[in-house]
Amino acid sequence: MRRHLVRLSQTLESRLPEQRLFLRSNNTTRFVRLRPATQAVAIGGVALFIAWSIVATSILLMDVIGSGTLRDQALREQANYEQRLNQLAAERDARAIETEAAHARFAEAMERISEMQIQLLASEQRRLELETGIDSIHGTVRRVVQERDEARARLAEVTRTLEAETGSTRTAADRSRDNEEMLDYMLAAMDRVSQNTHELGMDAEQARNQARLLAMENELLKDRNHVIFSQLEEALEQVVSPLERVFRSAGVSSDQIRRLVRQGANSQTDSLRPIAISTSGTMGPGADIARANAILNRMADVDAYRRGLDRLPVARPVNARTVRQTSGFGMRRHPLTGRSRMHNGLDWAGPRGTPITATADGVVKQAGRQGGYGNLVIIQHDFGIETYYAHLNSIDVRSGQRVSRGQRIGGMGTTGASTGVHLHYEVRVNGRPVNPLTYVRAGDNVF
Repeated sequence: MRRHLVRLSQTLESRLPEQRLFLRSNNTTRFVRLRPATQAVAIGGVALFIAWSIVATSILLMDVIGSGTLRDQALREQANYEQRLNQLAAERDARAIETEAAHARFAEAMERISEMQIQLLASEQRRLELETGIDSIHGTVRRVVQERDEARARLAEVTRTLEAETGSTRTAADRSRDNEEMLDYMLAAMDRVSQNTHELGMDAEQARNQARLLAMENELLKDRNHVIFSQLEEALEQVVSPLERVFRSAGVSSDQIRRLVRQGANSQTDSLRPIAISTSGTMGPGADIARANAILNRMADVDAYRRGLDRLPVARPVNARTVRQTSGFGMRRHPLTGRSRMHNGLDWAGPRGTPITATADGVVKQAGRQGGYGNLVIIQHDFGIETYYAHLNSIDVRSGQRVSRGQRIGGMGTTGASTGVHLHYEVRVNGRPVNPLTYVRAGDNVF
């Protein structure tokens, strides 16, 4: 060991010979001896300082470049988000206009069907009356012909009796002439009845032809209604399917949404009420009515989903351009304790005082300081959902206050167990924490 130290000392003396630093004052002169080891330590310290400066400068430059890249990426994502929002809004408006136009066409078609049914019933009633009249006329003709034959038989019998009693046929001839005149009058009446019967038969045939034409028009109308209904059903499915996917991704049952929203509604829109057309006789509601009512029920579901979506926390709690998401939902290493533990929400970092807004309509359950949460706001929403907004710098609401989606509730801060300015956001369903990103993405898919 000593040998190595001696060699090291000799090497240093050959490379770094001893130097003397003279210090001169007013009357005295002193010197400081710089040994080879001292010179080596000084040179090493300067080299370490220079290396540390280079590394720190590199890290600072990389951080600046990375921050600029993240900022540009955030701006691009926001522009894409706004563009997607405008596209979805335009598609939603177009679907609404198409639905209204289809509903108007359906109402017009149903009105025409009602008129055709009335005409068909009237023609059927007229046909029955004509058949009844024809049967009555045939019965009258048969009765008149029978009476004529009976009258001729009685006339012949009376003539024979008169000839046997008086021996003269003059009275019988006179009576026979009178009977012939009466028979001629009856035959003329029968001819008029036959003419009327023929005319009634022609009217009945025209009524039957008109009924066949109406039946053909009815079939054509059914085909057109089928095309209209198919387009309406396809358009409704394109509107309803994304909404149902939103509720499934948010963990809320679509049946529960429809039930609760309809229970809370004071009245149903008149245009969405089921169609009911009263008919006489044995006619029942047609397939078109049932299909139309199914479409109206689906449209009522769309209205219920729209109202239910307004009651879910699907908006973002902070929308400033200067914020960024720093932590997600799940297991992570705690920044203060260093231990692995569950993180029950999302974290967004940004400048102090950045506006924090409510993600859905609700009632403020708590607004104040609470342990590691710092300044905390808890909002109670429908369907057993609560949202937590922690580490706030300021609180702008009070307990029991009703708030609306997008309303400011406080400013971003670093109160409580926090290592920097950020918002800790939680969503709890029936007291159980769930991933808020599910609701945020559901809102992004719709809005």
